[in-house]
Amino acid sequence: MSNKFTPTPHDAVFRQFLHDKATAQDFFDIWLPDDIKALCNWETLKPESGSFIDSDMKPYQSDILYSVNANGPDGYVYCLIEHQSTPDKLMAWRLMRYCMAAMQRHLEAGHDKLPLVFPVLFYCGEKSPHPYSTNWLDCFERPYIAAKIYSQPFRLADVTTLDDDAIMQHRRMALLELIQKHIRRRDMTELLDSIVKLLSYNYYTDTQVVTMMNYLVQEGNAASPRTFITEIARRAERHEEALMTIAEALKLEGKLEGKLEGIQEGIQKGKLEGIQEGIQKGLEKGRREGIIAVAKNMLDSGTSQTLIKQVTGLTDSELNNLKS
Repeated sequence: MSNKFTPTPHDAVFRQFLHDKATAQDFFDIWLPDDIKALCNWETLKPESGSFIDSDMKPYQSDILYSVNANGPDGYVYCLIEHQSTPDKLMAWRLMRYCMAAMQRHLEAGHDKLPLVFPVLFYCGEKSPHPYSTNWLDCFERPYIAAKIYSQPFRLADVTTLDDDAIMQHRRMALLELIQKHIRRRDMTELLDSIVKLLSYNYYTDTQVVTMMNYLVQEGNAASPRTFITEIARRAERHEEALMTIAEALKLEGKLEGKLEGIQEGIQKGKLEGIQEGIQKGLEKGRREGIIAVAKNMLDSGTSQTLIKQVTGLTDSELNNLKS
């Protein structure tokens, strides 16, 4: 018989049979290990609708998923059946992906624990027996290394537990680790000597230093960020120009904010509220003009455009307009 009523007849007949719950229960009774079957309350067995396979794999879709409540403590077991009539060397990896997708769907349904997902590959291909490993770790170039990585807890880089002296020995990572360890816990001025010492090693580019100082200003709790950065600039000669530019930008911002506070206070005391919007627009214009003035000074002194963007927030187009 040469005519086919469906382009995937093997998958179609398989799905037709296994979508029947009673047939599926017989399948699980035959193929699931006893310890997994012992976990299941089979009266709660039900098919899960839809597929969770990636859109680019839909042409190969032949997965069937059933859920069943676990006996004893609250929980779920999912039984995943994948039908295959053509051997696939990476089928074990595909099954692992499907299992994780089922776990993700379970979490998205409002649960806060991962369910057990037991995969079964049903094979009826022309080549017999099934020619490839069903251990997904064998899909790696170095299975023994993969087994070490994925069969034990992941490595945790918890900087909050590291001693500061140990962090200071971490070369180019030291500044990031030290600041992020203490950013929520200490006044950053307490770290002044350590920061200056790390900058003296010349590990960091101006862009990295400017990014870090902006981070300190935004997220840190130094009593006077401008004074703090000015002192670092004075003692870290290599990065002095970049840091002083930040300090000047903070000085300008402080002046503008001070004016705004004074104007708002006056408004609160009874001045016409209708002029507030106009005043704020004027202050924004002043702030903008101040930033442009700083950018022009940096361009004139030969500072890199990347660093100027970091400090001022201006775009390449805006900086190019200032050059013309």
